[in-house]
Amino acid sequence: MRFSRIVSLLLGLSLLVLAGSPAGAVPVTAQQANGEITVFAAASLTDAFKEIGSLFQYENPGTSVTFNFAGSNTLVTQMNQGGNADVFASADMTQMAMAQQNNDLTSDPQTFAHNLLTIIVPTANPKNVQGVCDLAMPGLKFVTAQPSVPVGNYTQLMLQATTNTGMCGPNFSDQVNANTVSQESDVRQVVAKVQLGEADAGVSYLTDVTPSVKDQVTEVMIPDEVNQLATYPIATAKGHNMAGGEAFMNYVMSPIGQDVLAHWGFLPAQWPPAD
Repeated sequence: MRFSRIVSLLLGLSLLVLAGSPAGAVPVTAQQANGEITVFAAASLTDAFKEIGSLFQYENPGTSVTFNFAGSNTLVTQMNQGGNADVFASADMTQMAMAQQNNDLTSDPQTFAHNLLTIIVPTANPKNVQGVCDLAMPGLKFVTAQPSVPVGNYTQLMLQATTNTGMCGPNFSDQVNANTVSQESDVRQVVAKVQLGEADAGVSYLTDVTPSVKDQVTEVMIPDEVNQLATYPIATAKGHNMAGGEAFMNYVMSPIGQDVLAHWGFLPAQWPPAD
């Protein structure tokens, strides 16, 4: 990210930080954080967290943020097998709960963002997918994530919800699953398969249709009544830099962190908004 964008974000949002921050968040200073901070984060957070990391390091010159991006289930396994993480950010509550059960966390999780699903197809759209029901058409090559990966689980919930409505027929979920040609380890791999034309359609988060792939895939909207709201929790973990991990988590929850997440298409921590 360009230095000018870092400076403009800091200047533009400094008043928000001084005015107040979300519950549980505190302004971050160089005295609160130093050293290397290791962040394990869901693959869908790659772009947003890299930008947040750059801003955090700019405000905290004595820090170095290292990221490990992967499917949330993979990250839980890595932590349980001794992987060093100061912060864990998951794409669902299920994987965060597993990390808690493994006794790998040092704080209670806080929801920091939400997301929604979208159907993606190659720009040429060879199967002419126009809606969710088209995922069941014979011969369509469908790619998804493994059921243990949050986006894979959300996708299955969406398919079942669609089946339950009857809008696509009583066997819709089974028909789509029969069209599955691969189950990937994270959402970015799903996008890559569609981007390369190795699948006719897939399901990703809205935020994964990033500027770098936007001209190579086309989105097909999923009806609101069957779409799934993805919840993103964050917590500190048993790494080597407890203070640094807490400072980074607070920064994600702060107005600056929330602004960056919104820039990358994430819905806010409080969603739907309170009346």
